[in-house]
Amino acid sequence: MLPPAHAGASAALVVSATAAVIQVDVAAMVRLFGYVDVTDTGFIVAALSIAFNPLFWNVVARWEHKTRALSQVFGSPHAACYCLGAVILVLNGVRSHCFTEAMKSQPKLESWDCHWTYYSGLAISAVGTLFVISSFLALGFTGTFLGDYFGILMEEKVTSFPFSVLDNPMYWGSTAIYLGWSLMHASPAGLLLTAVVAISYTIAVLYEGPFTEEIYRRKQKGVKKSK
Repeated sequence: MLPPAHAGASAALVVSATAAVIQVDVAAMVRLFGYVDVTDTGFIVAALSIAFNPLFWNVVARWEHKTRALSQVFGSPHAACYCLGAVILVLNGVRSHCFTEAMKSQPKLESWDCHWTYYSGLAISAVGTLFVISSFLALGFTGTFLGDYFGILMEEKVTSFPFSVLDNPMYWGSTAIYLGWSLMHASPAGLLLTAVVAISYTIAVLYEGPFTEEIYRRKQKGVKKSK
């Protein structure tokens, strides 16, 4: 056991070291986000478009599940689902455009504007693209674009790649694409907007997950009753 004096000195050293690390981290964050003007109109529009998309498709899908209004308007659940999917794709295109324009309108981080950061971002975007495309191929169009809310249910849970690697690979693949795109542009604004993407998808997962599980739980109960 250390003498009280030595113990006190060691504790003081640990506290000082911890404080120094915190100061460095805070300084780095302040320096990083000092490049970002969050009051810029382009940045605000990009952040709003990011937050709006999952809110939109969840509200519309819940409304459809409750009322079947879109299925009635378009004549069938499949037609209604394809229509909603097309709208979501357009909104995602608008989101990506706003994201890119927001990055272009704000300063780059000079120390990141190099080949190493660029190719690291390219690799991350490639992995994200792999997750997004493989998710779409595994789920199909209706499985990807909320078909279960339209009554278009899959026979069983998809467990093949990329779902064997992580949950919600479509969302996290999309987040990785934005992260890689931000690094390729050495953009602190892009990194901050990527954080908004991650937060929006996290909230969407918390909102969608239990509801979707309940839909399939009811399906299983119906199958058991029919036997």
